[in-house]
Amino acid sequence: MMTKLSVALAFAMWAAVAGAHAQTYPSRPVTVIVPFAAGGVTDIVARIVSERMKTALGQSVIIENVSGAGGTIGVTRLFRAAPDGYTLVVGQWTSHVGAGAMYPVPFDYLNDFEPVSMLSLAPLWIVGRSSLPARICGS
Repeated sequence: MMTKLSVALAFAMWAAVAGAHAQTYPSRPVTVIVPFAAGGVTDIVARIVSERMKTALGQSVIIENVSGAGGTIGVTRLFRAAPDGYTLVVGQWTSHVGAGAMYPVPFDYLNDFEPVSMLSLAPLWIVGRSSLPARICGS
């Protein structure tokens, strides 16, 4: 025979389980911070990827260009955003490594952020006139 306490406990457990359901993600627009001015390479990559995200997620993706201090102003905006997955940042070596070595920042790049995906590899080239008396390394 069930006591009043066991009935109340069973009801409380049922209510907790019945009320627990997964929310769909995303249920509102996602913001992608680009820590550089609009029109640069990082901005272009972010816009291309965001269009694909919009289609895959079925939700608006907003690009927010927040430039300055080698990208740290934009990354700081991410650090201050709610940790709910609705704010991301697309950066590069300058904003994610170099700026942290040059400027005081209120966060720890290694412990306060989680990488999601590498979007591109961008080799750097030295280019000169074809008449330049130089040779290619290794030749």
